[in-house]
Amino acid sequence: MASHGELRLIGENYDPGFIGMMKEDDGYGSSDDFEGALGNDQDTADNGRPPRKKKKKFHRHNPHQIHELESFFKECPHPEEKQRRELSRRLGLESKQIKFWFQNRRTQMKTQLERHENVILKQENDKLRAENDLLRQAIASAICNNCGVPAVPDEISYEPSQLMMENSRLKDELNRARALTNKFLGRHLSSSSANPSPSPSQGLNSNVEVVVRRTGFCGLNNGSTSLPMGFEFGHGATMPLMNPSFAYEMPYDKSALVDVALAAMDELIKMAQMGSPLWIKGFGDGMETLNLEEYKRTFSSFIGMKPSGFTTEATRETAMVPLRGLALVDTLMDANCWAEMFPCMISRAVTIDVLSSGKGVTRHNALQLMEAEFQVLSPLVPIRQVQFIRFCKQHSDSVWAIVDVSINLSNAANALMFANCRRLPSGCVIQDMDNKYSKVTWVEHSEYDESTVHHLLRPLLGSGFGFGAKRWIATLRRQYSSLALLMSPDIHGEDINTVGKKSMLKLAQRMAYNFSAGIGASSVNKWDKLNVGNVGEDVRVMTRKNVNDPGEPLGIVLSAATSVWMPITQQTLFNLLRNERMRNQWDILSSGRPMQAMYSVAKGPGQGNCVSILRGAAVNGSDTNMLILQETWSDDCGALIVYAPVDASSIRVVMNGGDSSHVALLPSGFAILPGVQTDGPSMQPDIDENTSDGCILTVGFQILVNSVPTAKLTVESVETVNHLLTCTVEKIKAALSVT
Repeated sequence: MASHGELRLIGENYDPGFIGMMKEDDGYGSSDDFEGALGNDQDTADNGRPPRKKKKKFHRHNPHQIHELESFFKECPHPEEKQRRELSRRLGLESKQIKFWFQNRRTQMKTQLERHENVILKQENDKLRAENDLLRQAIASAICNNCGVPAVPDEISYEPSQLMMENSRLKDELNRARALTNKFLGRHLSSSSANPSPSPSQGLNSNVEVVVRRTGFCGLNNGSTSLPMGFEFGHGATMPLMNPSFAYEMPYDKSALVDVALAAMDELIKMAQMGSPLWIKGFGDGMETLNLEEYKRTFSSFIGMKPSGFTTEATRETAMVPLRGLALVDTLMDANCWAEMFPCMISRAVTIDVLSSGKGVTRHNALQLMEAEFQVLSPLVPIRQVQFIRFCKQHSDSVWAIVDVSINLSNAANALMFANCRRLPSGCVIQDMDNKYSKVTWVEHSEYDESTVHHLLRPLLGSGFGFGAKRWIATLRRQYSSLALLMSPDIHGEDINTVGKKSMLKLAQRMAYNFSAGIGASSVNKWDKLNVGNVGEDVRVMTRKNVNDPGEPLGIVLSAATSVWMPITQQTLFNLLRNERMRNQWDILSSGRPMQAMYSVAKGPGQGNCVSILRGAAVNGSDTNMLILQETWSDDCGALIVYAPVDASSIRVVMNGGDSSHVALLPSGFAILPGVQTDGPSMQPDIDENTSDGCILTVGFQILVNSVPTAKLTVESVETVNHLLTCTVEKIKAALSVT
């Protein structure tokens, strides 16, 4: 029950005039009125006529009386007889009117106070019920840490009394872990804070299980992939999943993650809807960049202050995408399909835990804990490894929003909170349109350590062409246009049946992914970096051993990559490198022989978006048994030309619809990134700062230097690959007549 002080405080919020307008017969009428009413009724009955109701008399206290009564009530809610007589004399009211006013005032106060307490108790009850559901489902889907199989505890009783006891025990365990977990989230979080955010009971259906639905690009896969975490993704995908750095060893406060997710969603929606002055629209490409000063005035940080020395990049892009909104939601909420949709941006992705699988097929209120590696196709930009939560919310029948925000759950006591990057609320708002298209507004907001980036690539990252919203949207549009074409009944190609075309596309997909992973030094493969005296600092040389992977040759693999500035447009450079007739001008391994395309499968509009089989012209009447598999594409944010030599008999099996997973290949190729100039002097050599006719070329080779995995790598092998890299760049410049 509330104290006297609380009664005084709450009493200030009630309308005192309500008491003053109560009827006389409810305590404010005089005894004469009451008796007169009875007398009139009796007289009427004696005359034989039906009794008439006397009109009830009302008495309204004047403002002075109300003020005096309220003032006295705050000091003394229970006045004595002597005090009531004094008030009666002073206010000109009868003593019983004073008595009844205080009785009714106390009754009203009690009713309102109980109502207020009921609201608080209901909120606490809802929160406890949600936590109980969360804990109950966590127990039901527990995984044994030793054997990795689902634990099967004794059957749990769900009677209310048993649930209350179980909830109390589990809450104590969570409270013990909360203090340790909070410091890894960057701020103090508690499920019972003074200003609580909405609890999981407001729509979050807790379900601690990994559920992956095969949609989107995963539809091209027909292999089987076992996860190192002990879960099975059905038919699986070609994208390998990484082991999370902390797995399930560290407990974390799920209700605290819900708080972070709700705050991140609120910020994303506002950033997607707001215009100027929060967003500044660029002139040339129209890219929208964030006004940092306005952002600081509008939003407050809920994941901690920006790490010292970090740089902010934030962009927004809106576009129409040829798909329905729910299909895109399914793709983004599936770690495998998400990585396949953005293979040149995401080198690895894993769903660590699913806190809520969402409501039905709409994925409303789905919440999951994830870890991913983001990359730019250049060895001069380090991989960004990020731990984050992803939250999906359906705001209406045709509008969804998906938001990511960085967290840190590392179990290393002295680990840095964020190694080289952290994502602030980023994601997309998806709106279904009437023409089977979706309007997608993408917001990308991150902070990163610019000192780890080579000066050649800093303008690219700062402009948003590296990890920004424009690149995500450009990739999304290109991939879904390609998917629409590939899923059509008639895939354009020559002399290859539909099954064979899809099998060849799957092989090309694996080739392009392995090339991207090698450029960015992803942890998908265990690369060892080499430091050799004759190799320049802008060249990254790495090596690894393949012992049992049938998808590539056995032995020691050497990877070399570098990025250089090219004073030529992206399209001009792309046209040279994709043209098989001009290949002998730069490809040293072609021995100067002209090349020709045997087969080609289109992946999108234009001639440059396709997968091809190339064959070198016969020399001295002898034919070669070695072919080249090549994939090329280009969009507003870059281009890719990746290729690998393949055995003719193996590719013939693939073209007939056979399994492509056992075709051994090592990819090489080129990635072209847009040239971005700064306002000041150009950081790129040999180019005027007033022109933008330039781009960045990344060259990468993966070569088998020894077929014996146990052999030792020689310095001569490293120098040979480095020489190949240098000569290829020089030949490309010569073919373009640039220096």
